[in-house]
Parts: sequence; C-alpha cells; structure tokens
Amino acid sequence: MANITAGLVKELRERTGLGMMECKKALVEADGDIEVAIDNLRKASGLKAAKKAGRTAAEGVVLTRISDDRTYGLVIEINSETDFVARDENFLNFANTVADKAFADKQTDIAALMAGELESAREALVQKIGENISVRRAAVIGGSDSKVSAYIHGGRIAVLAELSGGDEELGKDVAMHVAAINPQYVNPEQVPQDVLDREKEVVSAQSEGSGKPAEIIEKMVNGRIKKFLAEISLVEQPFVKDPDVKVGTLVKNAGAEVLNFVRFEVGEGIEKEEVDFAKEVAEAAGLSK
Repeated sequence: MANITAGLVKELRERTGLGMMECKKALVEADGDIEVAIDNLRKASGLKAAKKAGRTAAEGVVLTRISDDRTYGLVIEINSETDFVARDENFLNFANTVADKAFADKQTDIAALMAGELESAREALVQKIGENISVRRAAVIGGSDSKVSAYIHGGRIAVLAELSGGDEELGKDVAMHVAAINPQYVNPEQVPQDVLDREKEVVSAQSEGSGKPAEIIEKMVNGRIKKFLAEISLVEQPFVKDPDVKVGTLVKNAGAEVLNFVRFEVGEGIEKEEVDFAKEVAEAAGLSK
C-alpha cells in the first residue's frame, strides 16, 4: 500500500478544492496515484466542486461579532467568485454560521474552524451554487481591560478597534476612520525597523540627487521620514470627521487610548482573474483565429 503523505493530500486538496478526508480517502483508493484519484473524484459527486475549485474567489463578505461586554470581537472574511453570489441568501446563511462558530470558539485557525461539518457545508454549497466558496481569514482582538467596537462599510470593509477607556461611540468613530483611511499601524513606534530602513533608503536616494550639502540632505531625510510615519500611523492621522484634530488627540481628550485595530477588506491582496467573455464565447463557438 502506498504511503499517503500530508503533502500528497494537500496537493489534491489544492487541485480539487475538496475536503481533507475526502481527498485522503480518494488517494487511499487510488493507491497514492493523484491523477487516478482526481479521475475517480470527477466521476463522483465532487465533480462540480473540483471544477470550480481553481476559480478565483475574490468577492464575498466580511462579518464581525462583538461580545456582550465588548471585551473581545471577531472579524472574518468569506469569499465567493461573484458579487451576485455574495448577496445570495444561501451564501449569507453559510457565512453567518461560520462567523458564529468562529466567534463562539475564538477560533482564527481556518483549517481547524472548518474541519468537519462546516467543511461539508461549504462543499455542499459549492455544489448548489456552482461557484468556489472559501473561508479566507479571521482575527480576534480584545482583553479584559479594554473595549472593542466594530464598523462595517458596505459589507466590504470591516474594522475592529480596541480602546482602553472611552465609550462605544468613540470606538466606532475610530473604527470608521480606519475603514476610510486605512492606516498601517497604531502609532509610529510600532513601525518595524525594516519598513523604516526601506523608506529611508528610498528617501535618501531621492535626496542625494538634489545636489544639496550633506547636513541639509540629512534634515530633508529626517523630515520626510517623520511625515511618512505620520501618514501610516493611526494616532498621527487627521481625524476623518474633523481634519483639524489628530486621531490620537481625539482619543486622548476622551480619556482613552487606542490599543489595537484590525481592518479586513474583501478580496484585498487576491489577484483577480481577468476574464474576456467575448473571447471566451468566440473560442467556444470555434470563431477564434
């Protein structure tokens, strides 16, 4: 009997989009031959899901959950191939079921979250809808001494903001600002050294071409780095609802402090497949040159 390795199961999952146990069973029955396993799966009920698994799922929804005492919150992204399916009741019911489970378990490991019934439900939904559906990522933030607020914009951008002090309205204002402006860090001190070094290298190269004295160049570089840090740091940004006030000042005046935030935007970082439908139809009709 062939040795069915985890790598082999992983490869079959990536090529078919089917569940781990189903893939392992198929490999066992095919004596470890992945191509035979795929053929067997194509003959079985997994055919449609296997065909769709390679399609890019870059649409979908982001959902949030907040505990009753607001000490912790969850944000999760669940993808579909099209915006049409993202509004489908069956898809939304599935997405909410996954979010509820992840929230109840405080689970951000997607493989662990989906193991068992949820993965079976996902596969059944793929069969029913005819599109690839994937649970992409989840995050949980919070603590016993802080409060979490959530803001969702259009079902496509979701933010959790964790503050020490302040009320829920302040937390939602901060979360809304994060949704609109997309800061990368809470404050300048959080910016990693490698990010800072990379920016300094770029700014220095630009400044050295100015022909100015070294001491002037150094001041120019320091000034531009300070501006860079302010632009990517939440507390240094002008508040979106009142640009005359920095977010950090707004929060401090309310006797609060921003501890953390998480921002998910549907499909960010996913390379979408551009489909030329006219060409696709022409090729199907045998009209392509």
